[in-house]
Order: sequence, then structure tokens, then C-alpha cells
Amino acid sequence: MQLPFELDRPLIFFDLETTGLDVKKDRIVELALIKITPQGDVLEKVRRYNPEMPIPAESTAVHGITDEDVANELPFCRTARNLHDQLIAGSDLSGFNIKGFDIHVLIAEFKRCGISFSVEGRRLLDMQNIFHKEEPRDLSAAARFYLGREHEEAHTALGDIRTSAAVLGAQLERYPDIPQDLDGLHDYCQTFRPFRTEVDRWFSSPEDGRVFRRGKHKGQPLATIAATAPDYLKWMTSLDDMDDDVIKVVKSALDSAALPKPATNDPEPGSDTP
Repeated sequence: MQLPFELDRPLIFFDLETTGLDVKKDRIVELALIKITPQGDVLEKVRRYNPEMPIPAESTAVHGITDEDVANELPFCRTARNLHDQLIAGSDLSGFNIKGFDIHVLIAEFKRCGISFSVEGRRLLDMQNIFHKEEPRDLSAAARFYLGREHEEAHTALGDIRTSAAVLGAQLERYPDIPQDLDGLHDYCQTFRPFRTEVDRWFSSPEDGRVFRRGKHKGQPLATIAATAPDYLKWMTSLDDMDDDVIKVVKSALDSAALPKPATNDPEPGSDTP
């Protein structure tokens, strides 16, 4: 396999077949990868795993793998250490929609095995990102594709919404297998999102002061909660399924809140001291 660029470390193309789409709870049933080294060596690997849970019929309908197919395969954890240390460690990662799905599943699977796997310091190449960036995805392109006409009223508010409504009708007609109701369409659209780490899901960036994005303290600064409600943060760190990086951020906030405040030389209220 020839690449149009030079490698300074291995690049792995990989894909997962799973029991479902829940990146935290669902399990890998098949992993395939192609590893290309800077020397040009190419290694292809395919392995199936016993997910130790039933494979739903709707998932089998997608990838064709049944409970019987993997009944005698090893669980992921039996080979996880070798997979991590011998194949994935020190490699950049590539694939289609890996930032939205596969990487999250892989992180969760390794965590179940007691192995810390992170994308920190790795280059991530996602073909879906390139596809969506380079092929037009604006309303004019949608009008040409779904309606067979130009969007002549582009960037006029009324023209845009008329075309948007017409495109939705054409999409529902073209894809009868997608939800045909508001709640279903809402959930369907919510599945498309950029890659975000678990820390990103919980908190805003450090530059924004690490504000909670979810949970009972949504909208509150992490530092404030560390000072006023430390028991909540301690509870977060005790959860078995809490992401390791989230725990590190929370523990750092707790440590900072526990530090003694520096003494000041400000006079007491009402003092005559200049």
C-alpha cells in the first residue's frame, strides 16, 4: 500500500464491528487493522472477540456476526495487552468516523481490561472529516442532490427555509428507513457530532475555566464546586465507569482547593492601621 506522504512512525487504519452504538457499554466483536511502518512494511490483522453479551439482531443485520460466530472466540481482555503493546503503541490512527465512534469504543474496552489507552500525542486521520470538509455540504449542494435544481434564493432567509423544508421532504422520501417522526429524527441527527474527549463532554476548556457541561452542577465552574461541594467531586472519582482523564482533572481541582490560602497583610475591618 503506497501512501502519498512519508511516515515518521507507524500509521494504523482500523475499523470495529460492535454489539451496538453505545460507545461505553457496547463491545467489540471484530477488529480489523492495517499497520504501515515508515519502512513500508504492511501488516493486516483481523480478529473476532466474544463480547460476553448477546449481539442484538439489529447489529447482526449490519455486520452479519452472530452469537454463534464468536462463541468460541477469546474475550477482548485476553489479547488486549498484546494488541496495545505490540500493535497500537506509538502509532498514529486512521479510519472512517474513528473520531466519532471507534476510538471511544476502543478506549472503553481497554479501560475494562485495566489498560490506559489515550489519543494524546497521536495524529488522527478521519476520512469522514475529509469527506465532509471537501465535498460541499451546504444548502445549495443539498438542493442539487435532492431536488435536482439550483438553490436560486441562496442566503435569503425565506428562500433558505423554503429550500430546507423541501430538502427534508425529499430526504424522508429518499430514505424510508430513517425515522419519520420528530423525536426519531431528533435522535438521528444527534448521532452526528465531532470527536470530543470525555473531559470535553464534562467540562469546557481550561481557557474558559473548566465549567461543568453536564450533571447537577452544569454551568458552574469546577473550581467553585471543588471549594463548596467537594463530596460531589469525590463521588465522581469513585465511579467505576468514569473516564481516567476526567478523574485526573477533578482530582487536580480538589487538590488546588485544599491548598492553604496565602496569608495577606490587609488590615482588619475597622482598623486604624494605615
